[in-house]
Amino acid sequence: MPTFTLLLDLDDTLLETNMDVFIPAYFKALSGALADKVAPELMIPALTGGTRAMMANTDPALTLQEVFDSVFFPMLGLDRLTLQTAIDRFYDEIFPSLGVLTKPIPEAIRLVDWAFAQGHRVVIATNPFFPLKAIQHRLRWAGLAPEKYPFALVTSYETFHFTKETVAYYPEMLAQLGWPEDPLVMVGDDIDREVKPTQAAGFPVFWVRKSSEVSAEAVGVAQGPLESFRGWLEKATPASLKISIQAPPALLANLRSTPAAIATLVASVPPDGWKHQPAPAEWSLTEVLCHLRDVELDVNQPRIRKLLAEENPFLAGEVTDQWVEERGYAAQDGLQALAAFVSARKETLSLLDGLQAEWSRKARHAIFGPTTLRELIGFVAGHDRVHIQQIWKTLRSGW
Repeated sequence: MPTFTLLLDLDDTLLETNMDVFIPAYFKALSGALADKVAPELMIPALTGGTRAMMANTDPALTLQEVFDSVFFPMLGLDRLTLQTAIDRFYDEIFPSLGVLTKPIPEAIRLVDWAFAQGHRVVIATNPFFPLKAIQHRLRWAGLAPEKYPFALVTSYETFHFTKETVAYYPEMLAQLGWPEDPLVMVGDDIDREVKPTQAAGFPVFWVRKSSEVSAEAVGVAQGPLESFRGWLEKATPASLKISIQAPPALLANLRSTPAAIATLVASVPPDGWKHQPAPAEWSLTEVLCHLRDVELDVNQPRIRKLLAEENPFLAGEVTDQWVEERGYAAQDGLQALAAFVSARKETLSLLDGLQAEWSRKARHAIFGPTTLRELIGFVAGHDRVHIQQIWKTLRSGW
């Protein structure tokens, strides 16, 4: 059996959780833990406001923690430093007691055990509203302690920039994994947060459906109770579980996720790591980021603007690899290059967001021949993935 990447939702897929009960109990417990510093009447509006801001975020420059903090602490009139000790104590000592409101799902434990035994890559694709330590507690409640299971990734608000309400959440996961080429499937129970956005991202999905559930929106979607998933996967062909990034929502989600994921991947690079070359002829992280920045500013944006402004324009080919020497990338600052790339990509997205019929606008490319805006953005997304894979390889080559 080939290796698969399994993106597994947590709540009501791996862990039985009644969110209508759990979230109020969580908010109440946190309010109580901070009551000596924060008036209870301020806590719930601040928590709700911060959560809504995370759900609405589309800015690849901001982690969900940064988004939450920018709303939560000002509403309290305090800063994080003032509350950090109490917050840490809450997640270490009080939050674990909320486990009684959840139940492990025996079939979920059997599935995860089987997946690891088969050598599959397993990701905990939970909506990243919580800090990592809270999600790790919830995994323990599910009987899937992170100390036992080497999950490839657990999505949390410290390192993610989008929630499941934003399609970019899904490619951000793959980008943080270095865009592996394995067959892939998302497994989740929620039509609105897992099935529809996963499909919009171009990812295969399996809907964990309760026997009584029906949905017109899930017609044609692989579905069934969790215990049927393993049998379905064993019969699936690798070709049927490939990502398809062709529709505009998937293309935009990929473009939005790239700078976000790169920022997470390089967050802990030491000062001397930016100039490290995996091999003499290969680029350092600084050189890769300078390349992405300049291609965005000097190739991608001019092409998009020209295509949107002119009828069937001619687009010249560009040879950009030589810029690494011509523009002296090795001597530049990698973090500054990253910041400039993030800013440039946000500008590119502002050109593309909201387009409708324009995706079919035509152009003549010196190399590709007749093309469209949609195809050109597909090339940009593919270029992103190549360099994310390059960054991933460099990060694992050692310093």
